[in-house]
Amino acid sequence: MATLASCQARDAADPLRPLRDLFTLPEGVIYLDGNSLGALPRAVPERVARVVAQQWGQDLIVSWNSAGWFALPRQVGERIAPLIGAGPGEVVASDTTSVNLYKALSAALSVARENDAQRRVVVSERSNFPTDLYIAEALCRERGCALRLIEAHELQASLQPDVAVLLLSHVNYRTGALHDMAQVTAAAHAAGVLTLWDLCHSAGALPIGLTAADADFAVGCTYKYLNGGPGAPAFVWVHPRHVARCWQPLAGWWGHAQPFAFTPEYEPAMDITRYQCGTQPILSLAALDAALDVFDAAAKLGGMAALRAKSLQLTDLFIAAVEAECPGLFDLVTPRAHAARGSQVCLTPTARLPEGCAYAIVQALIARGVIGDFRAGDAQQSDILRFGFTPLYLSHQEVLQAAHHLRDVLSTKEYTQPRFNQRHAVT
Repeated sequence: MATLASCQARDAADPLRPLRDLFTLPEGVIYLDGNSLGALPRAVPERVARVVAQQWGQDLIVSWNSAGWFALPRQVGERIAPLIGAGPGEVVASDTTSVNLYKALSAALSVARENDAQRRVVVSERSNFPTDLYIAEALCRERGCALRLIEAHELQASLQPDVAVLLLSHVNYRTGALHDMAQVTAAAHAAGVLTLWDLCHSAGALPIGLTAADADFAVGCTYKYLNGGPGAPAFVWVHPRHVARCWQPLAGWWGHAQPFAFTPEYEPAMDITRYQCGTQPILSLAALDAALDVFDAAAKLGGMAALRAKSLQLTDLFIAAVEAECPGLFDLVTPRAHAARGSQVCLTPTARLPEGCAYAIVQALIARGVIGDFRAGDAQQSDILRFGFTPLYLSHQEVLQAAHHLRDVLSTKEYTQPRFNQRHAVT
């Protein structure tokens, strides 16, 4: 069983320890919600202030050229590419995950139908992030296709001759379960099915190999483990073999081959920039660009492999500590196996705790400075306490202390206080 002294020793020997100093972290807060919103990198405020005061305030419209505003989506995409195992010129930072998913899924359906006109089904997990399912449902209605929802164990059997696209989250947002991207993609391709991966809960937290896995399409957000800030631009990747095969449906002027030719006819760019749409949010892109400096520093300390190793240490520690400090009170939802786990730990209360107490427990922890979040259950799934572990700035000592706080919240029954049972709009 880990002790405070042993955790302090591990932190002292942690080669990634200098990365914590690159973030602004409130005193006395243990932040276990980087899987929803990453912490603020110290470089971001100064960068955004410079863009606002100098580039916008003084240089005005000249900054589209002099400060490289127009190239920012591609520039940021180039920095994200190595973090997700993509090649140069293959990623662009643009719009939101939902918008990019619409673009990519529409393109994937077009490519699939070009290969085989009988393929009219999109398959996804029932527990996939809801916006992915909503976008897929709307697009299937528009295109005369069908959305087929499955459980994770039905994946192989779901790859039927009528399936066009397999749409999956690399790491499940509710459970933290991690798909083997290479294995799943190979199985899909063997069945004639294209793959579209949502990387929102894996980009920046673990090594991803889009090219190595021979994936087809991918999208992801940047405000979680990439620390780009609330509402930061998302990204989209398309395998080079597909990128010029079809239009993406939101044919805006930034995706034009010559946007400043101002022609009335649309001519899509021949590379990933065709997946841009309208004018991009420069202040948000500048903030994201500065935030990615952290990963340049991490690359000198072992890169994504080192971050993944520490992530597994932290999640192992938390699982063991919770099971020791709160025996029999929670079921572990997240897979124990390293190869099947992302960078989060999800718990559901057992029958030894009052029904419906998960939300209040999370709120009581937040009041103590231990910030996680809550995801409501439904007829098929229980309520979940969700904790994200960002190896860039979390320490072993903090993780152990978080487990101790959870123990104390339960032993003192703090969570029964009325203030912790009042639901907020964001959970």
